[in-house]
Amino acid sequence: MTWGNGACRADGTWFENILKEFASHGFLVIANGRPGGSGRTDASMLTEAIDWAIRENSRIDGKYRGKIDTTKIAMMGQSCGGLEAYEASAGRRVTTTVLYNSGLRSDAENWRLSRLHAPIAYFIGGPSDIAYPNAMDDWRRPPAGLPAFMGNLDVGHFGTFSEPNGGEFGRVGSAWLRGRLKGDTTAEQLFVGPNCGLCSTEWDVMQKNPS
Repeated sequence: MTWGNGACRADGTWFENILKEFASHGFLVIANGRPGGSGRTDASMLTEAIDWAIRENSRIDGKYRGKIDTTKIAMMGQSCGGLEAYEASAGRRVTTTVLYNSGLRSDAENWRLSRLHAPIAYFIGGPSDIAYPNAMDDWRRPPAGLPAFMGNLDVGHFGTFSEPNGGEFGRVGSAWLRGRLKGDTTAEQLFVGPNCGLCSTEWDVMQKNPS
């Protein structure tokens, strides 16, 4: 899985808590930017990360040789990094897209939604999240038939990222990845059906075309 940081910040360890949680479930995690880095990133870096992982999976004497399932790829990001994930998700190699605290900032960009082709999940911080209205507007516009999940937790724009293991955002994000990339049917039940595991909890949940 690849990760775009909030503020499109080129610091690969800024979201260390949640990224380590994802990695603990057996996923190769690549975040934009150097550890402790600065400057800005763009969507092309997420695509380049996928290209690198695919090369490493087949590189003779590479430490990842034969260890990466290159048919299962997640594009993820928070806030500005979520917009990068949107853009990079047009690539046909992408298996799922996950946005945290993010949504398109202008109707002029709505065409990006028409390019989505893989199941998408939104994990948003509720009405106090500055990205909430944008995310809810995007929710109305995905391609017909696209499986989509919207989960709002009233934690604001900065979510639970500072908590150990990324807190509740880390828990649900890991479950989404296990379901979509590893076929973990128990994890999938958090998100699917009228009695889903997140239904009737502190999460405000919506679903489209669950599969």
